[in-house]
Amino acid sequence: MSGLTRRRVAWAVSALGVSSLVAVCGMQPALASPAPAAAAPAVAPAAIEEGGEYQKRFLEMYQDIKDPANGYFSPQGIPYHSVETFIVEAPDYGHETTSEAYSFWIHLESAYGEATGDWKPLNDAWATMERYMIPQAADQPTNSFYKPSAPASYASEFNHPSNYPSALESGVSVGPDPIAAELKAAHGTDDIYGMHWLADVDNVYGFGASPGAGCTNGPGAGTSYINTFQRGPQESVYETIPQPSCDEFEFGGKNGFLDLFTKDASYAKQWKYTNAPDADARAIDAIYWANQWAGAQGKASDIAGTVGKASKMGDYLRYALFDKYFKKIGCTSKSCAAGTGKDSAHYLLSWYYAWGGATDSSAGWAWRIGSSHNHFGYQNPMAAWALSTDAALKPKGATAVSDWSKSLERQLEFYQWLQSADGGIAGGATNSWDGAYATPPAGTSTFYGMGYTEAPVYNDPPSNSWFGMQVWSMERIAQLYNASGNPKAKALLDKWVPWALAHTKASGADWAVPSTLKWTGQPDTWNPASPGTNAGLRVEVASQGQDVGVAGALARTLMYYAAKADHAEAQAAAKGLLDAIWTNNRDSIGVSTTETREDFKRLDDVMTSTTGDGVYVPAGWTGTMPNGDVIKPGVSFLDMRSFLKNDPAWPKVKAYLDGGPAPTFNYHRFWAQTAIATALADYDRLFDDGGTVPPVDTQKPTVPTALTSTATTATSVTLGWTASTDDVRVTGYDVYRGTTRVGSATGTTYTDTGLTAATAYSYTVRAKDAAGNVSDPSTALSVTTNEGGGTIDTTPPSTPLGLVSPSKTTTSVALTWQPSTDDVAVTGYDVYRGTTRVGSTTTTSYSDTGLTASTAYSYTVRAKDAAGNVSTPSAALSVTTSPEVTPGACKVTYTTSDWNSGFTASVKVTNTGAALSSWKLGFSFAGGQRVQQGWSAVWSQSGTAVTADNAPWNGNLSAGGTIDVGFNGSHTGQNPKPTAFTLNGAPCTVG
Repeated sequence: MSGLTRRRVAWAVSALGVSSLVAVCGMQPALASPAPAAAAPAVAPAAIEEGGEYQKRFLEMYQDIKDPANGYFSPQGIPYHSVETFIVEAPDYGHETTSEAYSFWIHLESAYGEATGDWKPLNDAWATMERYMIPQAADQPTNSFYKPSAPASYASEFNHPSNYPSALESGVSVGPDPIAAELKAAHGTDDIYGMHWLADVDNVYGFGASPGAGCTNGPGAGTSYINTFQRGPQESVYETIPQPSCDEFEFGGKNGFLDLFTKDASYAKQWKYTNAPDADARAIDAIYWANQWAGAQGKASDIAGTVGKASKMGDYLRYALFDKYFKKIGCTSKSCAAGTGKDSAHYLLSWYYAWGGATDSSAGWAWRIGSSHNHFGYQNPMAAWALSTDAALKPKGATAVSDWSKSLERQLEFYQWLQSADGGIAGGATNSWDGAYATPPAGTSTFYGMGYTEAPVYNDPPSNSWFGMQVWSMERIAQLYNASGNPKAKALLDKWVPWALAHTKASGADWAVPSTLKWTGQPDTWNPASPGTNAGLRVEVASQGQDVGVAGALARTLMYYAAKADHAEAQAAAKGLLDAIWTNNRDSIGVSTTETREDFKRLDDVMTSTTGDGVYVPAGWTGTMPNGDVIKPGVSFLDMRSFLKNDPAWPKVKAYLDGGPAPTFNYHRFWAQTAIATALADYDRLFDDGGTVPPVDTQKPTVPTALTSTATTATSVTLGWTASTDDVRVTGYDVYRGTTRVGSATGTTYTDTGLTAATAYSYTVRAKDAAGNVSDPSTALSVTTNEGGGTIDTTPPSTPLGLVSPSKTTTSVALTWQPSTDDVAVTGYDVYRGTTRVGSTTTTSYSDTGLTASTAYSYTVRAKDAAGNVSTPSAALSVTTSPEVTPGACKVTYTTSDWNSGFTASVKVTNTGAALSSWKLGFSFAGGQRVQQGWSAVWSQSGTAVTADNAPWNGNLSAGGTIDVGFNGSHTGQNPKPTAFTLNGAPCTVG
């Protein structure tokens, strides 16, 4: 599934309002606006020189996407989020559209222009986007009242919807907007040129907030600007309340929808929009490529007007580079100083920027905000590079080129800071902890003063658990490397690509790409002068799947990298994925795979407590949707969207809600179809060879020769050798001391340190190439270090303190302790069970396994340094393993995804006994954890004891049946898993 409830959120509260989320708006029969001249006709390719097999496939898919009969576009030519209507993810209905969809459309038409020489469809696509997704002057009528010295009024964000509405706080300082004046000077207008993120193309909700046509024109009015997400990181799509982007109090409650989100003494009718920066940036980088290709064809003039508009969009996109309330970067309290000039710029592409104002020009006011939250998945250094270096795209704003140049470098640093030891890129950072400029927990890693967040912006599900974020973002890194040869981009890819390839099966009907990621640890605090290694930041590929859109984006990433780095394995994997999808997933209107939507069980969830699932509506608040659906406490997602019961897919969804099997769908998401199509076009363009792939390099480099010692001291040896050769190229050398690899070098020298004086060591060196081939070892060289003199390290590390066992099972004991210190450096710890050393570790934790149940064991730990000095043992700790549990009539699997001081727990319960008509799960925490919010059960906690009673809809648990439940929790630094569970009082097997 494609990012199930992935979404973009704007907590855009300003003078009198809130704004929303991701990007894109599609339009329908806008009654108040004349229809476009043509409606996405089937397009005949222009006369061109015939390309290879992959260009033919691209043009075939292009025809499928543009064929009106296939349903990708509305009658007015607006791209739908998906052909199918019953789909719930960031958009909560398939015939909505997003700025995301438009940006992928711009890429599609750019590729079409490159393949055919026909650039009219690209110009038409931008014109449609400009008409229906970029608010017109009539849609933002009071911008002239905007005051850059006072951009907005402050309101806190909160971690749960039940804390809303959020009160406006005039006493919290807000910094000035440093770019408004230069934007007006450059473009002669107070209006913003950027896309709003979401539109109801078929006006199925009936708000009728039509572009250029007025405000809330009601049902039948045509495409409509709408918003959904508004209330903190825990608000999933199933907990949102849709509302119009222009609110005249025609629908909702007495104040429209405003008082669901912000708390004020009075409310004014107003308009408000939210931009999704990744979508605008994606559209801009597509135009960069289009301009390069059109120029090569001698047709740059054909799209010069569109290129100019992309440059203008890039000028306004700079609002995403600033803190939400223009506070200084590194702010850790609401009272921290407001910014001055550009010191409120983090220079990253944040989650949104937003703007709004009054509808009444006689009492006008307007506001603008940036965003404090930065997700690596939204970064686009390719767009930053184009906007700062390409003459045709450099914006007119006086400081725009400088801003984008700084942003390029800051984004690349951001990726480096977040790259895990495995290669995957971790979440992001925020300048406003908990959405209220709080102080991050002690020990939180920082990036220029901003705190690390594993799941930036939203937690249900965690925003960086979907592999799609990896490929969306790394594709832009690969484009930058391909276009510019940027060495920082290459270094990121050199580590990321092998990780991605290791978890990808690029052939056959069972092809697979990573799907769900699980993160542990955090990056080292950023030091630009000496970046850390992030040894403690790890990622696990928890599951794989067949997401065709993600596979297309992965293929594009691999091929941009392969074409520049001459990486045969990456090229072969890209080709293999495209071939496998074409062979196994091609259908009559595109490509698809079957998805099982178990999440649809949340459609009729209602909130039973302020920490549970379901839609939160404040007590006493009532309102109505345009079709009469009532909004009040206790309603569900479905209650406010009764039109779904008329959808063709409703019967199978209803059967699932009534206890039947989870429904399956073959979705055709617009972005996914274009991702595959453009990948096919890219393959033809980058590897213009009819689809053949050079053989994978299997030849290893020659053996390094003439290994010698060029210098020795009492504690170090410097080695040199003669360079190896390779049929492609040698990329480096691994140096071994005995059988242990002690380091790597890209040149032909290496210094081994931390040695013992007057000691003999044996060294060998192996050469390696880009394909991973490793040479045979060089001839061994024996080197003896010098006599020590007075500098020999004889001081042992301090004794490890605080040895504890945070968890245990019948067969294992987990241990942790406080770090030791040393006059040079601690290099590790040895763990002893009694007098036997059972293991070593470089961290301050260890798990001893293979033990016997109900048995007492005594543990000590000793620290050691590079000179071989060993500390005195820690105080002994006695731990008794858990007793054997007689297998019960149930089995429980418990997994977590941890971040900072929080975690998401997934619990799978299998009934191995007789059928149950109701159930109660019980367990206890050992580390002080607390359940904050749960789903698919009624959760409660008393002290350490946690219980989960069945929800009204899932009490029946058949023999052999399973139920998946979960919750979000908090911890204080350690999160040991529960070791025992009961179901209706009977013990369960854990595993």
